Order: sequence, then C-alpha cells, then structure tokens
Amino acid sequence: MVSRGSYSSSSLWPGRFHARKLSPSIITFYTLFIFAFSIFVFLFYVRNIGVDEDPPHPLLSQQSQFHQVPELHMHNKQLWDSPFNHGLHQCVKPTTKYKGAQGFDRYLTVRSNGGLNQMRTGISDMVAVAHIMNATLVIPQLDKRSFWQDSSVFSDIFDELHFIEYLKGDIRIVKELPKNLEGVPRARKHFTSWSGVGYYEEMTRLWNEYQVIHVAKSDSRLANNDLPLDIQRLRCRAMYHALQFSPPIDNLGKRLVDRLRSRGERYIALHLRYEKDMLSFTGCAYGLTDAESEELRILRENTNYWKVKNINSTEQRIGGFCPLTPKEVGFFLHALGFPPSTPIYIAAGEIYGGNTHLLELSSRFPNLIFKESLATPEELEAFANHASQTAALDYIICVESDVFVPSYSGNMARAVEGHRRFLGHRKTINPDRKGLVGIFDMLETGEIKEGRELSQMVRRMHKNRQGAPRKRQGPLPGVKGRARFRTEESFYENPYPECICGSRSKLEIT
Repeated sequence: MVSRGSYSSSSLWPGRFHARKLSPSIITFYTLFIFAFSIFVFLFYVRNIGVDEDPPHPLLSQQSQFHQVPELHMHNKQLWDSPFNHGLHQCVKPTTKYKGAQGFDRYLTVRSNGGLNQMRTGISDMVAVAHIMNATLVIPQLDKRSFWQDSSVFSDIFDELHFIEYLKGDIRIVKELPKNLEGVPRARKHFTSWSGVGYYEEMTRLWNEYQVIHVAKSDSRLANNDLPLDIQRLRCRAMYHALQFSPPIDNLGKRLVDRLRSRGERYIALHLRYEKDMLSFTGCAYGLTDAESEELRILRENTNYWKVKNINSTEQRIGGFCPLTPKEVGFFLHALGFPPSTPIYIAAGEIYGGNTHLLELSSRFPNLIFKESLATPEELEAFANHASQTAALDYIICVESDVFVPSYSGNMARAVEGHRRFLGHRKTINPDRKGLVGIFDMLETGEIKEGRELSQMVRRMHKNRQGAPRKRQGPLPGVKGRARFRTEESFYENPYPECICGSRSKLEIT
C-alpha cells in the first residue's frame, strides 16, 4: 500500500512523459518553432553589433557638428569678448583727508587748445590745477583757431550746468569773470608741460600781485605720474563724470548707438585717422600719389604752429609713426579673423582721397557705416560745420562699441581707450604699427601670402594689445631730463591704478 503523502513531482513527471507518444505533426511544429526563434535571435544580434560598431551617417554628422560649434564659438569669443578684468572697477571717491578749494576771490581763466579730446583732457587738468592753486575756474574758452576752425563754445559741446554742479565739492566754477574784474591786469602764463603739484604751489605766489591768472594753453599741463591720489582721482571725476556732452549731442549719440544695436549685430568702431591734417602733420605719404604728397607738404609748410617741416616719409612709416592706410586696416582686420560681413563704424572726418583710398578697405569689408548713413540729414544739420561736435558723436559711438580699433594713437584714440578701460576694460585692439610694417611689406613683395601663417603672425603680435588690465607705463629707458615726460603713457589713456581699483573700500565708488 502506498502512502498518499510520500510521492514527489520528480517521480510523477517521468511517468507521465513516457506514458504519451509524440505525433509526427507535433515534432514538425517544434522543429519549425526552434528554427524561426534561432533566426530571430541571430538577426537581433547582428543589428545590435551594427549599431555599436558602425553608426549611421546622420549620427556621425551630429557628432561632428557638436565638436565644431564650440570651436566656432571660442573663435567668436576671442574676436569679440572683452579681456578678463580680474574684478577691477572704477574708484574716484576722494580720501578722507581731501578738502575742496576755497579761493573765491582768485580766478583762473583758460584758453583750451586743440581738437575735441585735446581740449577735454586739458580742461580736466585745469580743474585739478584750480584745486591745487585754490582758485575759482572760469568756464574755459574753446579753441577756434585749430585746423577745423570750429566756432563752438563750451555749452555747445558740454553740459555746462552739470559741469559746474558736479564739481562744486572740488572747486568753484563760474560761467564768466565778474564784471568788476574784466579790466584788471592779469598774469598771463604758459604753464610748463607735465608739471607736478610743487610747481603749481609755487605759482600761487602770483596771487600776491594778481587776482586773475590767464592760462594760454591747457593741454598736458599736469604730469602723468607721481601726483597725489586725490589729484589723480579729481582728474578722473572731471574727465569721466563732469565733462558730459551737451544734451543735443548726448541724445543723438545714444540714438545712433541704438540704431547700430537694433541690427542685432556686434560692431567695430574704427577710428580711421586717414585725414588730411594728420597725414600732413606726420609727413606720411605712403600709398599717395605725387600730387597728394605735394599738397600735404605745402599744408605742413604753411601751418605755423607745426614746428617740423621737413619729414622723411619712409623713416616715419618704418618707425611706426604713420596712421595705417585703409588698405592696411583691411589686411589687419582680416588677419585677426573678422569676417567680411562685420559691421564697421568709421569714426573719422573726411578721408583723404575720398572713395579712391576708402575702396581699398570697403572691397574687403563692404559693411562700412558712417554717421551720414545712421542719422538723417535733419539730425546732422545742427552739427554742420562744427567738427568738434561731430567728433563728440564719434566719441560716444566708439566708447560704446563692442571693439574699438584706432589706426593711429592720437588724442582721440588715447582718450577713448582710457575711457573704455575706466568702464571695465572694454576690448580695444591697438595695432602694432611698427611691427605690422614688415608684414605689409612682405605681402607687397610676395614673400608671404594671406592665409593661416599670416593670421598666426598678426594674432601673436597682438595677443597682449587688446585692452587687458595693466598699470600705466612710465618713461622710456635711457631718456633723461624733462624729455622723459613726453615718453610716458598718458594718464587719460590708462588711469590705472589711481582710478581703477582691485578691492572695494570705503574710499571707492563704482
């Protein structure tokens, strides 16, 4: 007798299996099923191997695009982005020891000489001189005898009320000399260039005999270096805050910048100093016809206040003392990597030779923009025949540009570069004119051709000439006496370190 609870499945299934006979049709069905399943497994395996080892072409294309886009993006960043400013910021607040001038009965009258930016830097210097000499500053008279023969007065170019009000804690400023002092004898002084505080403290002895001192020239009256911190910061407050442009100039300048921005593109502001007065003054005739060269020589000969008459044009160019020609600017910007479609605003007066020379640039970069193409004739009508006022429009557009490129290191270029440094080291590419001459000459003779090699040479040459933070440069080595002051970098070209700080303190404002 078999116990009901003693069986197991292992003993049951063999008995059942052997108890049944498989028919031929069932065997055939199992065989076909196993065969079909094997084919399915094989195909699945092969398909997966194909995906892993040999992906389809669309996937390859996406991967290559993924690697190319960052490279293009990095190239654009190198072209357009401002250099890293290391957290530096503007600082112009006076120290706790600073006191404003109190000399209400002593007056300084000034005739500002030169073009717009020469006058601006000179006026800023005169603000500091008035403070040092404890004097009241009379609104300066502007130069009407310069090359442009501009009849503008101070209030035509600058916001006079703002200028007076902003600096009231530093010096007293009046619009004109009091009536009772108009006829009194004045001490007429041509202050020594690049003078320090001690010089002007000594000049205060003039107050013993005179109530009014007239300054015949305003440009470069103060040293670039070795001045008290408060005097340097006062110069910055005057230059970058007090000397705002008059409302008509400021409003139109901002509208023109907005119109450039509304195109949705970044733009270069090119100060193309290829103008008759500059070419004549520097004696640079490279690329000009014989007739043009002779015209410039005659102008230089007949301009009394230009001291140097006989100039070797070739030596000037080799030394890097000539403005880049429009053709050379085209080579330069192309070698840096800017595409032909780049919008370039031309900040300049009338280009010497007109379209004949300008074509050498526009053939490479056809998207050239001028004031006349941005503003309406009605908007520009008020500024006609006032070169300093139109130069102020250029100044605003240059300061606000994505990249600023000067073809020559004149007053405008230095002032704009300094302002851009003050505003956060906005990108400014300063061409190494002396170094580029050799490259341009090799291009001319066919020793090298445009391409990767040329671009690498130009980019290496200008790696450290893009407006990155650096302290102001002192005099050139080996230069002695007062001549060394002329070789120093202008304070208004680079107001670091006095007006640009690396750490915040109670003495600083942004």
